[in-house]
Formats: sequence, structure tokens, C-alpha cells
Amino acid sequence: MKIVSHSAKETQKIARLLIQTLKKQKSQKPHLFALKGNLGAGKTTFIQGAAKALKIKEKVLSPTFIIMRRFPLSKNSGYQNFYHFDCYRLNKPKEILVLGFKEIISDPLNLIFIEWPERIKKIIPPNAVSIEFKIKSKGEREIIIKSK
Repeated sequence: MKIVSHSAKETQKIARLLIQTLKKQKSQKPHLFALKGNLGAGKTTFIQGAAKALKIKEKVLSPTFIIMRRFPLSKNSGYQNFYHFDCYRLNKPKEILVLGFKEIISDPLNLIFIEWPERIKKIIPPNAVSIEFKIKSKGEREIIIKSK
């Protein structure tokens, strides 16, 4: 599916729609989203929209230097935790394992968003939803969502 966003607000709205779709589905698998795109393409903006849809009150910033942030979710969200990973600074996929990555991705009550998944592609599960961001012009982004 390809969607064109003309602003950061539209990018966040697309993420909110994704979260609304997830809430309608009941799955026993964790939902993992692998967000690809250049710096400034809209990955973090998208994740912020998802966080707003889940009523996360904290400011959601990219965890570039700490690699991972966890946000507890309310019981009516259908999930327990919202995880935001930024793998930009990782050199090897195994570096993320010390953060409990395998346990996090195996828990069906976790909602997981990963920026720069190509850095850990060897350990991304095959059921991850790929979301690619392409800069078209100032403010305009093409968002390509692929699920397996």
C-alpha cells in the first residue's frame, strides 16, 4: 500500500489510522513495525502519531543514543508496552540482544516500532510489517506499507 503524506500532521494521522486498525484485530502475536527511510523522512513523526493514538503522555523522541524506550500502555489499548527502538548507532545485530530484544518481540502484549531495521535485519522476524518513507519534496512523503 502506498500513501502520500503532505505534512507531518498527515503522517501522524496515517499512524493513528494504523493503530485504530490494530485495535480492531485481536492477535496473539506481537506487532512489530520496521520503519525504513533516510534521516528526516518521517519515521519518528509516524511513531509519535502512533503514540498519540495510544494516549502516551510522555514526549516521544527518537532513542538514538539509548537505543530503546519503553512506554507502558493503558489496559484498554490491548497492549501492555509500546517499544521504540532506534538502531542507527548499532554496528552488529547482536548488540540489541542485551536489551532483551528476543523477549520483547516474542510477547504478544508488546507493540514494537523499529527505526533503522536494516541494521538488525538478520534478527527481525519475518512477520514484521515494513513501512518505508521516501522524501518526495519539502513536507511531502511517500509511505509504503508492506505486510507479510
